[in-house]
Amino acid sequence: MNQRNLIIILIVVVIFFGVTQFFGRLPSANGELFSSQTSGFSEAKASEVVELKNGDMYDLTASIVKKQINGQEVKMLAYNGSIPGPLVKISQGAEITVNVTNNTDVETTLHSHGVRVENAYDGTPDTQQPIPIGGTFTYKLKFPDAGVFWYHPHIREDYAQESGNFSLYVNAPADSAYWSPVNREEMLVVDDVLLVNGALAPFSKSAPDHTLMGRFGNVMLVNGEAHYKFNAKQGEVIRLYVTNSANVRPFNLVIPGAKLKLVGGDNGKYEREQFVDSAILAPSERVIIEALFETSGTFTLQNKTPNRTYDLANIVVSSEKAAPSYAGQFNTLRINNDVIADIDQFRSVLHKQPDKSLTLTMGMSGMGNMNSGAHMMPDGTMMGGNGDGVEWEDTMGGMSGMKMAGWRIVDQSTNTSNMGIRWDFKVGDKVKVKIFNDPNSMHPMQHPIHFHGQRFLVASKNGVANDNLVWKDTVLVGSGETVELLIEMSSPGMWMAHCHIAEHLEDGMMFSFSVNP
Repeated sequence: MNQRNLIIILIVVVIFFGVTQFFGRLPSANGELFSSQTSGFSEAKASEVVELKNGDMYDLTASIVKKQINGQEVKMLAYNGSIPGPLVKISQGAEITVNVTNNTDVETTLHSHGVRVENAYDGTPDTQQPIPIGGTFTYKLKFPDAGVFWYHPHIREDYAQESGNFSLYVNAPADSAYWSPVNREEMLVVDDVLLVNGALAPFSKSAPDHTLMGRFGNVMLVNGEAHYKFNAKQGEVIRLYVTNSANVRPFNLVIPGAKLKLVGGDNGKYEREQFVDSAILAPSERVIIEALFETSGTFTLQNKTPNRTYDLANIVVSSEKAAPSYAGQFNTLRINNDVIADIDQFRSVLHKQPDKSLTLTMGMSGMGNMNSGAHMMPDGTMMGGNGDGVEWEDTMGGMSGMKMAGWRIVDQSTNTSNMGIRWDFKVGDKVKVKIFNDPNSMHPMQHPIHFHGQRFLVASKNGVANDNLVWKDTVLVGSGETVELLIEMSSPGMWMAHCHIAEHLEDGMMFSFSVNP
């Protein structure tokens, strides 16, 4: 039997077992699906900007709303009635209290993603009991870092986040000269949703689906809108704070005709600013870009993938000249000596041997381990992306909607995986973690790995040292790639690390680690 026929047989077996598992888990007609009915719910309203000061208290309510998407009325979940929820502006170093009320149809928590909060307020099963439907919980949040962060649930993330429970914190730096001067700022959340028959594709109450690849959407959204637009003036420099809230879809962002400068990432500034043509964002990653619009006209924010380009939003630039002009400052690439000085204390251990090594892999339950390299489908296409280690689209068709368990994070030294991993550190430890994404796994694809409560530097990728560092909390690891992280263990408590593809998280692709005082 030749290799191609063997691979086809293996794929057929995979489909058989996948279908068996899938139909064994299909919700029955007795109410196991979350309702998609919109009657009786309020229309989602426009998101508001809320500015909070040190010591302020704020009430945040998660609830069910109906929202128009491409002319279809869809049942979704909102914070304070809007999707995204309120955009919270706060100053670096401030502390606030947030009272969360859950008026949705699922238990919830509030996870302040990337914010180095006190452990008790991280909003995970490790740190609190779920907020029941009709219940409340009070979070005390501190914001030690400048940059853009976001908040979302950490229970049934695949359902609640996909349905609209997310928004941003933008933390203004204590130093007024931290960023270059710009004419104004725009906060953008890029996302996608999967619509089927005029509603979000059904969600089971008992277990997540789409766990093979994650739930790719068929409608692109910016700030919750399918046809987002904002205005600018000729010569204007705009700082764009962009967050990817999608369940699985990575974005490669471009604005043809505009000049783009990369200035920041997850947790603040890069060591050095650089001009770029595009910026890749995995789910939960943030990027801070400054854009200069030298001419009038309509510019388009796009998601440009190897095989397709999606129009996400229009920027309508008038012929009115921006004043003052910051073009000179824009065209000057700053070296951020404050960031360099902060990172200097870590350089002596940045390239030490790894303290821990992880492998990202999968094996479908009931199938054992069928590792055989990148897998070919019967039509001749390859599972596992476009050769760049990233699957930009749903390549698995109907199979992707199945419940197929088996995503794993494996500790190479102990061969334990997921919640079987036990790591213990102390505050002040500088831990080197090597992460390898096995291209010979059952289904090779990218994984965005997020560490809670701490910040890290991406020391290297595929053996090449990173020469422009930025503090991060999430890193995209493509299929076949190896990344090395240096994690500053700064926040005590029990914390979670996981894949931020929502369905992979819900499938168990996570582990906990403790940081002792």
